[in-house]
Amino acid sequence: MTPNYLSLLHALLPEASLVLGALVVLGFDLIVGRRHDLAQRTVYATVLGLLAVAAAVYHSYDARLDGEVFGGVFILDSLALATRVGVLLLTALTLALLPGVTRVKQPAEYVAIVLLATTGFTLMAIAQQLLVAFLALELASLSLYILAGFDRSRPESAEAALKYFLLGGISAAFLLFGFSLLYGLTGSIALPEIARQLSVQAMSPLLLAAVLMTVVAFGFKAAAAPFHLWAPDVYQGAPPTSAALIASGSKLAGLVMFTRLLWSGVGPSAGSVATFDVVPGWVPAVALAAVASLLIGNLGAIAQTNVRRLLAYSAIAHAGVLLLGVIVAGKFGPAALVYYAGTYGLATVGAFGVVAVLDAAGVGGSFADLAGLRQRSPLLAFCLVVFLLSLAGIPPLAGFFGKFAVFTAALKLNGLASWAGWLSIFAIAMSAVGLYYYLLVLKNAVVIPGRPDAAPIKVPVAAATALLLATALLLLLGLFPSVVLRAVS
Repeated sequence: MTPNYLSLLHALLPEASLVLGALVVLGFDLIVGRRHDLAQRTVYATVLGLLAVAAAVYHSYDARLDGEVFGGVFILDSLALATRVGVLLLTALTLALLPGVTRVKQPAEYVAIVLLATTGFTLMAIAQQLLVAFLALELASLSLYILAGFDRSRPESAEAALKYFLLGGISAAFLLFGFSLLYGLTGSIALPEIARQLSVQAMSPLLLAAVLMTVVAFGFKAAAAPFHLWAPDVYQGAPPTSAALIASGSKLAGLVMFTRLLWSGVGPSAGSVATFDVVPGWVPAVALAAVASLLIGNLGAIAQTNVRRLLAYSAIAHAGVLLLGVIVAGKFGPAALVYYAGTYGLATVGAFGVVAVLDAAGVGGSFADLAGLRQRSPLLAFCLVVFLLSLAGIPPLAGFFGKFAVFTAALKLNGLASWAGWLSIFAIAMSAVGLYYYLLVLKNAVVIPGRPDAAPIKVPVAAATALLLATALLLLLGLFPSVVLRAVS
């Protein structure tokens, strides 16, 4: 079959827009931006980055959803479109937080790396071959390692980047070794062909090792226990906008690629937890990681006094629910998973946006430092309430319907007469624990008064716009969840 390079170019126009945007940002800063001060350079870089993201969104909708592209290397379907648009929206919100908030001395380089990370995210959404999936994942990962250590004035940022890089390198080795074993077993790197070959093979120790290595690697990317140890230090040490991108866009794209790989590629070796008689496979391993994440994430968050570390343990807990969404995607499709991951990403970007504004204003990161936030900045207090209550799963915010969609799908597998049903009940109970520590933060921000002489906090226009947009989207998606659920199904 003769490769159709024109269709390949058309399919990859969103990625081409992001890469071209990164080059334009760097070139403009080199030629024009260096004549201006740092604040103006940050604005120029942000505007050019947002234009590149807007072009990528346009080309994502312009691309035909015609299934396999370039001989099955990529796939364009409703899941790919929703994931692309989701990560691009999260990237746009992250970029909007830069002017007047984030202290970076090389804004053009920072924006360019954000665009390259987003390129990796969007490629992960459409990859249908192991090699392409690995390259996309590593493009995104290497970019995120750099973003985590971008604030060279803080030793914590360098520490975060080093820990993230070392553990990320180990997870990449696990993933590549698992992929190599899958190739050796099936003779193919294409997911449909891998599934066809595995459908006529019995579960073997070699296949089990390949699948478990893949699960371990993606467990790290999703910050799922017991592969979560990097998350608290990275979320605390990285610049707030970098942490926001790591916690949102990275998780959405990674889980979509993980779901494609597991169900479209190694689905025949899935096993089951739909009854109390467990069928061996990767589903029981994912279920155990979900239980560990829910337990460690929620209990660990209770002990925190720093907002960033609390958000990290919150991310670990949410990874448990997301892994439950991966399990039910095999029968009910990925709609609930994408909705939950997208709305979680919106709330997380918003929460880190509030942290970024407070950090720029010289406010510390502990719970006690939030005292009097309602008086100092009603806007930040209101947005923080919406973001944290959405993470807690309070209606009518989008976080509630995300959890509702995942839990009801898990219960539909076989009701309470299955391990999946009991896992959903356990997740619901852990959500009540999550509400407790989110309310602890809100108590300090909204109820406890601050010092009478505390100065008001000024919120930059771009940051205020991004926070209000994220707030509005959480409210709208909570009122109309079917907009996303129908688009992905």
